[in-house]
Amino acid sequence: MRVGVVGAGGKMGQEVCRAVLARPGLDLVAVVDPGHAGVDLGRLIGADAGGMAVAGALGALTDAGTEVIVDFTRVDAARTTLAFCAVTGIHAVVGTTGFSEDDIAQLRGLFAGPEAGAPNCVVASNFAIGAVLLMRFAELAAPFFDGVEIIELHHDGKLDAPSGTAMRTAERIAAGRAAAGADRFPPDRTATSVVDGARGGEGPGGVRLHSVRLPGLVAHEEVIFGGIGQSLTLRHDSYDRSSFMDGVMLAIEGVADRPGLTLGLEPLLGL
Repeated sequence: MRVGVVGAGGKMGQEVCRAVLARPGLDLVAVVDPGHAGVDLGRLIGADAGGMAVAGALGALTDAGTEVIVDFTRVDAARTTLAFCAVTGIHAVVGTTGFSEDDIAQLRGLFAGPEAGAPNCVVASNFAIGAVLLMRFAELAAPFFDGVEIIELHHDGKLDAPSGTAMRTAERIAAGRAAAGADRFPPDRTATSVVDGARGGEGPGGVRLHSVRLPGLVAHEEVIFGGIGQSLTLRHDSYDRSSFMDGVMLAIEGVADRPGLTLGLEPLLGL
């Protein structure tokens, strides 16, 4: 499979390039990043890339006969890239976060499938298999407790808060309660906030979300359920960006068989 990486100069983009180069059956044919245009990819990622240079425009993808792209950029850039892929027939695997509900609706239209030859798209808020499992475990636990809060912790360079993973976790928790016929969690009883935002933000299903941004962190999430006389804590930690690569490879290799738009890795894992 001929793979292109958009946002190749970023930390995640560099990691994806290294993973694709090392993966049997995948061929890295194009890398795009306007901020690093002309730079030798091998020097950028510290690995042999056969002399490939980073391109500054999306046209390099079609010039190289790219079959699937991986996008780890910013949401405004990702919108442009995905529109380009939909028109040119390139499958897309997207790890960029911050898409709105309107964005997702537009992507459903762009990647409508299932016509033969139509491009497909996988959008996931987190490609770490452990994080996907945490979300599933939280969904299973949701009907059995009286309250829950989510704490997500990321590096200080992350631009959006709360994270896409935390939002997705809250959605899965709300869905788990609804499927079981359970009511929404009781409303927050806090009467006075000494500091604005001390109780976090209210996400889907009334779930409280708290965001931490610190240097030295990568991506971490803790889900704390509370009930009478007990609590349950679920936690996942990504200590290195290599933790996301198994999920990225799974999506690259599976996107052609997933007509239209697929949200999350769960369908690819059978969850």
